[in-house]
Amino acid sequence: MIKPGLKYISALFLISAVLMSCRGQTTENPPIRHHFNMNFQERFNAQQENPFFEDGMAMRMPVEGTVARGNLRHDLALFEGIDDDGEYIDEIPFDLTRDFLYRGKDRYDIFCQMCHGGTGDGRGIIMTGEYGYVPAPTFHRTESYDMPAGELYSAIANGIRTMPSYATQISVEDRWAIVAYIRALQRSQNIPEEEMERYDVDLAELQQLFREEQEREEARAAAIAAAADDEVSVELGERLIVQQGCQACHSLDGSPGVGPTLAGLYGSEVTFVDGTSTIADEDYLYESIVDPGARITEGYDNVMASYAHLSESEIQSLVEFIKTLADE
Repeated sequence: MIKPGLKYISALFLISAVLMSCRGQTTENPPIRHHFNMNFQERFNAQQENPFFEDGMAMRMPVEGTVARGNLRHDLALFEGIDDDGEYIDEIPFDLTRDFLYRGKDRYDIFCQMCHGGTGDGRGIIMTGEYGYVPAPTFHRTESYDMPAGELYSAIANGIRTMPSYATQISVEDRWAIVAYIRALQRSQNIPEEEMERYDVDLAELQQLFREEQEREEARAAAIAAAADDEVSVELGERLIVQQGCQACHSLDGSPGVGPTLAGLYGSEVTFVDGTSTIADEDYLYESIVDPGARITEGYDNVMASYAHLSESEIQSLVEFIKTLADE
C-alpha cells in the first residue's frame, strides 16, 4: 500500500515534469514520426508519371466494358427520360407528392429562376438584355406545353442550345422534381375562371392586380422607348448584336449555328418549313426580330424569343447592321 505522503510526492513530481516540458523552447531536431509511412506513402499523385505502365500514366481509365458500383444506369426512363425506342417519355417516374413538388420549387429557384423567371415566363433577372444572354424561352407557349416531360429532363441533364448541362449540380431525382414543378407552373398560369371560382380567392382582385401590373410594364416600356436615342445607325445595331447575345445562335461569318447565319442573309431567298419562300428584305428582317415564330426557316426549330421589347430605333439599327453583312 502506497503511503499518502509518497503519493503526494509522486503527483508533485509528475506535475513538475509536465510543466518543464512546456517551456516554449524551439528545437532543430526533426519531429518524431511514429508512423513514418503515413508521411511518405507508396502511391502516385494525380497526373504523376508511373513507369509501371507502358503509357506512363498513373491515372488509369476504367477497364473497357466495366461499370462502377452504383453507376449501372439501365433504367432509360429514369436516367435519360426516354423509352426503349429512344422516344421521350411523358410520365414523371416519381410519385408527385407535396414534398416532391416543393423540392422541385427549391431547386428551380436556385438553378432556373434567374433565367426562366419565377413563373416560368422567361423573364428572369439576367434576361434583361444588358448581360448579353440569349433570352430564355417561356414555358407558357404551345411548344412548351406539348414538350414531353422527358425532353424537359434531357434539357436539364444534357443542356440545350446555349443552356449548359446541370448534370453535375442537380441529381437525377431533383431534375425530375424540377420538371414536375415546371408542369405545376404551367398549370398555375392557365387555370380557367370557372375552376378558380371553386377556391377561396377573390378573382376580381387578382384581375385588377394583373391589369395594374400590365399597366406598369407598359409604362416602363414606353419610358424606355422614349428615353432611347431616336437615331438609327449601323454602329448601334452592331452593339446590340453583342448586348443581346445574338451571336450565340446566329453567326456573322457564315458558319452554322442554332439559327441561320446573318452573313449574306439580306437580299437572299429564304425557304420556310411550310414550303413557301421569300426574299429577306427589310420587312422580313424586322418581322424576324419582333415575331420570329411567324415564319420558321427550313432546317431550324422555332426557338427564338421575340425582341419586341427593343425600341423602334434599336430594331431598325439591327436591320441596318444585318444589311451590311449582305456581301460577307
